[in-house]
Amino acid sequence: MSETNHEIDSNFAGRLNILRAGVLGANDGIISIAGVVIGVASATSNIWIIFLSGFAAILAGAFSMAGGEYVSVSTQKDTEEAAVAREKLLLDQDMELAKKSLYAAYIQNGECETSAQLLTNKAFLKNPLKALVEEKYGIEYEEFTNPWHAAISSFISFFLGSLPPMLSITIFPSEYRIPATVLIVGVALLLTGYTSARLGKAPTKTAMIRNLAIGLLTMGVTFLLGQLFQHLILFEKSLQTTSALPCRMYGY
Repeated sequence: MSETNHEIDSNFAGRLNILRAGVLGANDGIISIAGVVIGVASATSNIWIIFLSGFAAILAGAFSMAGGEYVSVSTQKDTEEAAVAREKLLLDQDMELAKKSLYAAYIQNGECETSAQLLTNKAFLKNPLKALVEEKYGIEYEEFTNPWHAAISSFISFFLGSLPPMLSITIFPSEYRIPATVLIVGVALLLTGYTSARLGKAPTKTAMIRNLAIGLLTMGVTFLLGQLFQHLILFEKSLQTTSALPCRMYGY
């Protein structure tokens, strides 16, 4: 029974890693770049300004995601390795104390006294270090996540997620750029919401609606800010034109 539960937990941990480094990275790419390009496109119709803004945001976001994942997973790996080192030292110095520690961990995890004692004796006949690490800290012994794998996965997933808004905002004509991008990004967010819910065995409808709502809110806020800047620029130009009129009238 314990082996079956352990297998289920291992599979679930694998799904969480896929979610964190894959689908969620792509989701960040979709929302972040959509917000940037729609905000810029609502302020100007210059395709090069829009493209350069989006491209810079892609590079900044992808490297930021990769760096964050690398630091986070490296810290997690260091913590897990330190836990293994502590338990190994405990086994080398005091075997009886290590047994009591494992017994207490089984009790804390819901085992009865008899079952905890049997499991402790069985663990010390096979691999006590593995049992200590897994029961006391809830980590998989010698299954440390590679920080470089997580960083590269996040970089690629963010880049792939940024493609739908970036391509749609640059390919479509100026009068259709923003509505087409909103539509394409909305579909992409529904897909990532559905995928993340399926991988995590969570309700798909809730995840899809939540994902879409966050994306629409992001695009709405940046669109309004872009419109605000556009009106400020037009207002400034009108003031400059008005102030120049008396000079031309008097020949100055």
